[in-house]
Amino acid sequence: MESLADALKSLPNSKFRQQAEEKVRQILADPLVVKLRAKYPTLDEYTMKINMNRLYQYVSEHRNCSNCPGLDLCPNDFEGHYTLLSVETEAGKAHLYDTKVACKKQIARQNQEAIRSRIRSFYVDERALSQGYSSMEIFDKDPAREEAVDSLIRYIMKTRDEGLQSSGLYLAGSLGTGKTFLMCYLLHELAKSGYSGAIVYMPDFAEDLKAMFQDPQKLKETIDALKDTDLLVFDDMGAENLNPWLRDHVMGAILNYRMNRKPTFFTSNHDLDALEQHFSFTSKDGDEEFKGRRIMDRIRPFVEVIMVNGYNKRGK
Repeated sequence: MESLADALKSLPNSKFRQQAEEKVRQILADPLVVKLRAKYPTLDEYTMKINMNRLYQYVSEHRNCSNCPGLDLCPNDFEGHYTLLSVETEAGKAHLYDTKVACKKQIARQNQEAIRSRIRSFYVDERALSQGYSSMEIFDKDPAREEAVDSLIRYIMKTRDEGLQSSGLYLAGSLGTGKTFLMCYLLHELAKSGYSGAIVYMPDFAEDLKAMFQDPQKLKETIDALKDTDLLVFDDMGAENLNPWLRDHVMGAILNYRMNRKPTFFTSNHDLDALEQHFSFTSKDGDEEFKGRRIMDRIRPFVEVIMVNGYNKRGK
């Protein structure tokens, strides 16, 4: 590539040449370049001139970053990155090199994307996972759920300190108290520590499983994904249209695999006793008390029950 200094020599118009030479002087006088030369005294005039393109990129991109319009409007050649110069001296001669470095906003975006990639959502509104979480939303929005929030925070801190737990949490409470929101917060916070997670909205999941009868491979992949994820949330448990196959062959298989291996979490409008009654009756086979107890034996010993109190926040 022809250097900017060489290009100046080929300019036929003296006015353009003067303007270009003035541009070179401005670049050499820029505080960033002055600081670079002070740091590396071996940088001579010749090395500076043959690397004028790199210096121009270095100065202009740092200026763009100082007046950053946001990542989506980033004017730099490589979005979210700026040019960084380094100098290496060999046999007393300085050589200038440039590299592209991600800016803080780009790093923050990459970290956020990495967090989101660790969480899978099955029929849960993605906005619940991607909208972000403020301290006001978690701690201050409803004082009545403060005790539940404290328990959730303690669980998150314990997992960060000790590693993945074998037991999960069961958030019970009336409609709209923020149970799903709190579980999404848990997944988001622990994804920052590298844990994978999945959240399943049970009413829609139960209906969609019927279609998977025709696609055994998809069914197997779905069940395996729910077995293997580090953190699994069944959201709105007890609101699904229960059938024996869902209870015994899907839920049973997943919970049996995860027992004493990985934590499973639940949100529900029912307490554990009411959930057992739900599992003990299906529209197909009627009362099946034994099977209800059997599925609960895979839930009850492996969760801490937390009551989420407060007012209905939906639509507010």
